[in-house]
Order: sequence, then C-alpha cells, then structure tokens
Amino acid sequence: MDPVIIVGAGPVGLTLALSLARQDVPSIVLDEGPGKDEPRPARTVVLREETAALMELLTGVPVAEAGARWAGWRSMRRKQVMREIVFDDTFDEAGLDATRSDTTHSDTTAGPSPLHVAQHILTGALRAAISGQALVKLVADSRLDTIEQESSGVTAHTRGPKGTWWRGSYLVGCDGPRSTVRKLQDIRFPGRTAVERHAVAALRTELPWPDQALLHRMPPWRTSGPSAAEITGRPLPDGVWRLDWLLPPGKDLVTPELLVARIRETLAGWAGRPTPPYELLDTGVHTVHHRLARRWRAGRVFLAGDAAHLLGTLGTHGLDEGLRDADNLAWKLALAWHHGPHEALLDSYQAERRAIVAARLRAADQALPLLRGGGGLRAYVPGSARGHDAMLADGHLGRGALGAPGTYAGSPLAPRHLEGEVPVVTPPGAPVTDVRVTAEDGTFVRLRDRLGRGALLVVLVAPGTGVWERKHWVSAGIMPRLAAAVTSLPCPAELLVAESYPGAAAHTVLLVRPDGHLVTALSGVRPADLYAAAEATVGGAAKTKAEAQAGAAAGSA
Repeated sequence: MDPVIIVGAGPVGLTLALSLARQDVPSIVLDEGPGKDEPRPARTVVLREETAALMELLTGVPVAEAGARWAGWRSMRRKQVMREIVFDDTFDEAGLDATRSDTTHSDTTAGPSPLHVAQHILTGALRAAISGQALVKLVADSRLDTIEQESSGVTAHTRGPKGTWWRGSYLVGCDGPRSTVRKLQDIRFPGRTAVERHAVAALRTELPWPDQALLHRMPPWRTSGPSAAEITGRPLPDGVWRLDWLLPPGKDLVTPELLVARIRETLAGWAGRPTPPYELLDTGVHTVHHRLARRWRAGRVFLAGDAAHLLGTLGTHGLDEGLRDADNLAWKLALAWHHGPHEALLDSYQAERRAIVAARLRAADQALPLLRGGGGLRAYVPGSARGHDAMLADGHLGRGALGAPGTYAGSPLAPRHLEGEVPVVTPPGAPVTDVRVTAEDGTFVRLRDRLGRGALLVVLVAPGTGVWERKHWVSAGIMPRLAAAVTSLPCPAELLVAESYPGAAAHTVLLVRPDGHLVTALSGVRPADLYAAAEATVGGAAKTKAEAQAGAAAGSA
C-alpha cells in the first residue's frame, strides 16, 4: 500500500510521521523549506504533561543533537510553577510580600505544569529521531501545487528542484496557517484576525524566582494606558527567560528602542533595584489569530495543526493542540492502512478534535471581554479580579476551560449501554493516568510507553501481581478468560496488568485507546462488553477489502 503523504515539516508534521512509523506505516514528508530550522529562542512552545510525554516517547531522551538542552528542558518539568504577581487591592487578603508591598505573590500550580521549550529545539529533536527512521522519507525544497484523489489513493505534485508527482494512500496538510492543502481543497478558514499582540524577548538573566513561570498583572511601574498591563515570563534551560508584554490593540510599531526600554523597566521592577545584568538573545512580535477550518477531512485528505485551527490568547496552547491532532489521527490512519477502510473511524478525527478546539476557542472568546476589557465587574465587585486572574493563570497552566486537556466523552466512537461499566477517577474519553504495568513478556513498564503502537490496551487491575513472577499468576484466576477475550477482539489489542489504578477496584478491566484516552472501565471480565467497546472504538465493524470494493462498485453504478 502507498505511504501517507504529509505536507509540512514543522513539529506537527514530524510528529505525525514518527507516530505512523511507530505503527509500521510509511510516510513521505514534503518540506517546503531547506530541511533545517533557524534557532529562534524567542519562538517557544508550551506543552501539557501528556503532550510532553508523547514527545519523549517519539524522540527518546536524551535526543542526539539536542543534548543537554533537551535534557534540561525535560528536568524543568518537575519543578516549574507559575507565580502570580498582581498589583491589585482585591488581592490584599492573600497576604503581601514583606519586602514588596506593591505586589502579591502566590504559587498557583497544582500538579505538573506545562513545559516551555524553544520550538527549534523541539523540531530538532523530532528531525533527529526521523533521521534514523527507515519508514519516513523527508523531502526538502518541495512546494505542493496540485492534489488529485480518487477512491484508491491520492496523487500530489510538488515544484522546485525535486519537483515530481507523489503517490500516497492518504494526504495530511500540516502546512501551517496559509495551508496550500486547505486552499486546494477549497476549505473555508473563518475566524478573527489579530485577537492579541505581544512583544516578545528571550534573554539570559537571573530573576528573584528561579525556574518559576511568572504572570504579572498591572505592574506598578507601567506607563499610562494599557501598554504594559500584563507581563508573562517563562524559564527556559541555561538561565534563559522568555518575556511577553501584552500590547494595546492596533498596529503600532514595536521599535527596538521601545522593547529594550520595556526589558530594562521590567527587570528593574522585579529586582527592586537598578536593572540587573542581562544578555538579549532574540526578540519578536507575536500576533494571535483565532480561526477554525470548516472541515478537517475531504475524502483522503486531512488537515492538522495550524492548517486546521489557530488559537493562543490567554495562555491557550496552540501547538500543543496540533500535536494532539497528530496523535489522534495517526492511530486511525494506521488502522485503516493496515486493515482496510474504516470510514467512521476516520470521520471521528474531525468530530473529536474539532469539537475540542472549538470549545477552547469559545472559552477564550467568552473570557476575553472579562479579562481584557476595562471596568465592568472587575471594577465594582470585590474579589472579581482574583477570579479573573486565576482564570488567566489556568490558561497558562493547562487547567480549566482555557487550558485543561480535552476529553472525547461525546465521541462517535464512545460505546453505548455497557452493563458492566464502572466509574474510576478517569472519566471515559479523558487521558489515562500513567501507572506501572506488567507487559506480556513479564517486564515492568509505564502505561504510556505502550501507547501509539496501533493496538488497544486492555489493563487488568490486579493487586499483588507486582510481587510475584508472571508465570505464577498468568494462568491463574480470571487471567485465562481475559486473555481469551482479548484475543477475540475485532482489532489488535495488548493485555497489561496493573497493581492499581486511581479509583479502580480489584479486577477492574480498563480499555484504553492507542492515543491514551480511556474507552471504558468494566467490573471484571465481561467478554461481550469488552468486544462491543472495542468494536465501537474502531468505528464499528470494519469492511473486508472485497466488501469495500463491492460497495464502491455499487455506488458508482
């Protein structure tokens, strides 16, 4: 069967290629550029815990050419928090810093914080992983100009030094906001332009709060008007910080002199003394747009990442969502590539991912007037500013409506009417908790390490199994019956055993999708429920090749 054609060699396209390779699906990545990325310390990305784990799974740690910088980024995940620094009388009851009466400091993180990393380091790590991957062909200097598709596949033409025709089974546009794939498929991309603008600087310096992300609302040294009403700071490896200043609406030019003045003013204000030493590494202006493609699928052509959606106001994580697109789509394409047409499964990509991004865009649009508009409730209701600032911090920290990972509870793949379903801490459709499990060969691994292999995971919660050799319990109790049920499922599945899982009783059976989202939890071994849930997860009963060809012939008659 022909490989999957991926248009675009940014983080989303490279992640999709590696995810497909992990499931034995070949791909061709068409890179419009020269095949390398310019280092830009001020161009950074924020990744939630689950997405960071996916990157580590696909690239390995340490990564060949990223070396210590990637390792440093990885270690920072365990200690990064966000510190709110708010100049606002409504925060007095939270307790003032003894040495700085103009600010309130409060650590707002609960659980792992998102990871912050320069995008060129992430892309470099993905490229390094692809360089040793035989199933991925990366083609530089290849600009797409034509797509033709029929029932059996897709043909794409590129121009440039290596201009040629490419044949593929499917094509995925990961080619950014100005997506050629989207335009060639005549898919509308409505939304709002320049929702927010930020001046950005990457610099090496020492701040009073090492390794802590900062959110400073209304600093006392701000100039008149809203021009410096909000500042965020994120720590990067090697003592580097990314600082963002929210700009007022409009298209006023941000000059180098203005940006340097802002840097000096901010550092002096935070240090409480003359501007501390700093080394300016990179600057820029980041403009945030909100857009959502009408369709994410057109036959054998799909959109992912910035080609399908743009978001990023109030701390929402645009690239993180794009990487989740790739993770969601990869296992569905892999199953269809290996086992024949699964139209309902492929349709579910748009249904699941577009719904999550649309909900996040709605939440941001609803919050913007409250958080960015002057006056209103914030000026009159005691404590309202605290709620608004907490909402903004939630966006940056990956919590709440603005930032929490999306769930697929309303997915068309969700099974219905399972008699043996029981609740656990993880609701159906949400990402599973990473626990230690015993694999079929008797080794102990993390649950996340088994994701992305193209198989459903069936996890039996069996307290006590961790202290006994596998040979002593693999043929005892309910294990033989469960193993037989897993073997009989309508799609590939792997049986794992866990000592415990949050909220799960002994002998609970979890069914997990290849992208790490929980399908269901069952009380004990229930072959009929397990089969029904697995069948629903892959979009219903798959057609055989002969049935698909017969259906296509009947439809064209």
